[in-house]
Amino acid sequence: MKEEVIGKLRVRLAGGTDGKGGGHGPIVVLLHGFGAPGEDLVPLWRVLAVTESIRFLFPVAPLQLPDSLSDGRAWWMLDMDKIARDMASGRGRDTNAIPHGLIEARALVIGLLDDLERQLNISTSQMVLGGFSQGAMLASDVVLHTTRPFAGLVIMSGTIIAQEEWQQRLSGRQGLPVFQSHGMGDPLLGFDTAERLHGMLTTAGLSVDWHPFHGGHEIPPEVLEGLGAFINNRFD
Repeated sequence: MKEEVIGKLRVRLAGGTDGKGGGHGPIVVLLHGFGAPGEDLVPLWRVLAVTESIRFLFPVAPLQLPDSLSDGRAWWMLDMDKIARDMASGRGRDTNAIPHGLIEARALVIGLLDDLERQLNISTSQMVLGGFSQGAMLASDVVLHTTRPFAGLVIMSGTIIAQEEWQQRLSGRQGLPVFQSHGMGDPLLGFDTAERLHGMLTTAGLSVDWHPFHGGHEIPPEVLEGLGAFINNRFD
């Protein structure tokens, strides 16, 4: 693995011919979730059963959580007190809300893709973009705000944000392969909203590989197995 800056983001490169992102193979870009350290998803490249030539890129979110003892990072900040109040009252999240900081985070990821194309001479048609939790939301938002071709989108334990904007843009992604997983007992991002997201995607004509599982806000072995197969199928 190696670390460098691409666009304006620190990234970790792994996999490929040398384990450090070498070679000319396709790239899987995975965005970590809220509060996780920047290397949170890096171990996945060693456990996913994918073709050796496939490279992995793990960007580090730009924001550091205040008073974080473990270098917790975020793509945008959350009002944890409000989330706790909403959960306690049963109101749930406002799926139409556009998080403060989403636009800036989206621009950073698009800038990363711009530089990847220039520096590595690779098209996004040879990239899978995805993430976990907040990273999955951001990956979805990026895909829906650009006309770039992608090999696939990965949504692990994500949910709906900016619903009206997403709904208007989904038709432009008809046929896009999507891997979506979600725990039926997820205490943070409800399974019912994940099912609604699945319905939005399929109704708009995206090709969704849907993996509900018995569990919470996590990435269990069965999801890793399905994700490995999804990635390999994108680059056969």
